[in-house]
Amino acid sequence: MIPGAEAYDLDIEVDDDAVESLLAVTPADVGRPSRLTFARNVFVPLTTACRYTCTYCTYFDPPGEADLLSPDEVREIVRRGADAGCTEALFTFGDDPDDRYTAIYDQLAEWGHDSIHEYLRAACEIALEEGLLPHANPGDQTREQMAHVADVNASMGVMLETTAEVDAHAGPRRKSPAQRLHTIRTAGELGVPFTTGILVGIGDEPRDRARSLLAIRALHERYGHVQEVLVQPVVENERWDGGTPDLATLRRATAMARAALPETVSVQVPPNLAPVEDLVDCGVDDLGGVSPVTEDHINPEYAWPAVDRLAAVADGAGLPLAERLPVYQRYLPASLRGSGFDGTPADPPVEGGEWVPWQIRERIRAGDDAGQRFRRVLDGETPR
Repeated sequence: MIPGAEAYDLDIEVDDDAVESLLAVTPADVGRPSRLTFARNVFVPLTTACRYTCTYCTYFDPPGEADLLSPDEVREIVRRGADAGCTEALFTFGDDPDDRYTAIYDQLAEWGHDSIHEYLRAACEIALEEGLLPHANPGDQTREQMAHVADVNASMGVMLETTAEVDAHAGPRRKSPAQRLHTIRTAGELGVPFTTGILVGIGDEPRDRARSLLAIRALHERYGHVQEVLVQPVVENERWDGGTPDLATLRRATAMARAALPETVSVQVPPNLAPVEDLVDCGVDDLGGVSPVTEDHINPEYAWPAVDRLAAVADGAGLPLAERLPVYQRYLPASLRGSGFDGTPADPPVEGGEWVPWQIRERIRAGDDAGQRFRRVLDGETPR
């Protein structure tokens, strides 16, 4: 049973036999990908306020010190991203701040917003105006909160991290695995292309990783909405001295992810946090979003690699490298789907409804520079 499942009416069953089978998987049991992909993004840390105080996280700031980007700052950041050829605006903030962050809510009210999610919607609209496709990762969300912003996002995400209860989720308000899964389920119910993943090394064991991956698979099998799953190692920083997973652990976890998930769901390893060149043979096929203009605000001590570094990883593995949008091609309607980076048809479309909101479709169709930039990515014509 997943901790807290009853509170969120979770009906996810993880079969013990499936867990045992996944624990037996090794890198030799999975195949190499046919290509590597990445997205070019700009990182927009909307606020550093967070209700959680996870012991490995440097992103959150305590009350009185947390930042909140102004609309003008948001516009300046996304404009720089568009000028640099990015396609994605990655919006992050700590999970819905509680009443400790009164200054944040006072500022939101001054700007005419009742909640951080209302402000997120306005920020996403700024990104669309400036020629980027929003991908919001705002942590746990209720159905109402997600529905309020889903129609201005090309895709969304939240890290499951683990289905286990671990000490790293410290403090009086601990992250709940069931609440995370509830958010992933809500995305499926709302038809939102979604990114999630596991965080390796925060006190989780191999069995916990297997259960987490199988829970993600169960939700994807029900809704078809998971486009990529991260296998992300925790890394040393000013708040975390609990160690970083070694290469053998990462290789095993990555192979487990590849074996657990359908072939159409990408397995992603962040190239600034892991030795991705040593993981490609474990089934990695996506290198995530990298930014030519902003740092990784969640892991600021670990710089993004340049695109030519990603190209070197791909070349070393004997694989082509392709840029992608924040929403995978298979979720796009036929009228927007490109020919693919090598001239071959894109992956088969996902059944089950209209996945991309009209605002996003119209932005991709636009005849301006941004629309042309999106379509060049879809056709594989963007330069390295």
